[in-house]
Formats: sequence, structure tokens, C-alpha cells
Amino acid sequence: QVQLVESGGGLVQAGGSLRLSCAATGNIYSFNAMGWYRQAPGKQRELVAAITSGGARNYAGSVKGRFTISRDNAKNTVLLQMNNLKPEDTAVYYCNTGNQSPPVMTGAGGDYWGQGTQVTVSS
Repeated sequence: QVQLVESGGGLVQAGGSLRLSCAATGNIYSFNAMGWYRQAPGKQRELVAAITSGGARNYAGSVKGRFTISRDNAKNTVLLQMNNLKPEDTAVYYCNTGNQSPPVMTGAGGDYWGQGTQVTVSS
């Protein structure tokens, strides 16, 4: 059993910043990829950013240059620093990991999901 606990969402004005944090506990290995996905109302869930244990990163085109993903392998935590936020970034953000890394990294999504944290960007 794997648990993912997210924190750090909230309300921010356009141009502002937020940092999301996710801690993984349970039967998870530090070499699994971890990532962040988001789902806006009426839209499908999409990959925002993901990172392997070795530090390889994959970003959605819409967030490149504004968001940075990082991780602490020893603590099984992943962070998402979000700068220059835009109203279109408004969504529920989910932490994700899995028993295999490719689904996490490529947008299919891994086996385990957090409960989600709301990010709202006002214009």
C-alpha cells in the first residue's frame, strides 16, 4: 500500500508563486518516478511535470520555464515550484507515482494518486 500526501495549494493572483509538496509513504521504492498531474473543470487530467530518481524531467509545454519539479530520494518527496502562475493553471493538482516509471513520465499516470490539492489563480 502506498500513500501520497500533498500540501501547498491555495489561492494566488496571476503572476504569483506557489510550491506544492508530496510525501510518499508505504511500499514504495525511491527509484520510482514521481510526478504532478492536474485536472481543470471539464477537462481531462494531464501531466504537468515528472521526474525520475536520476533527475530526468519531463514538463508539459504550457509550464516550461515557469514550473520546476524536484525530489528528495531519501525522503520520497517531490516538490513543484510554480512561478508566474496564470489563470489557466487553475486546477486540482495530483501527486502520482507507480510501480513502473514510464507511465508516470509520459502522461499515462502511475498506479498511485494523492487526494489532490486545489490551485486557484485569479486574474
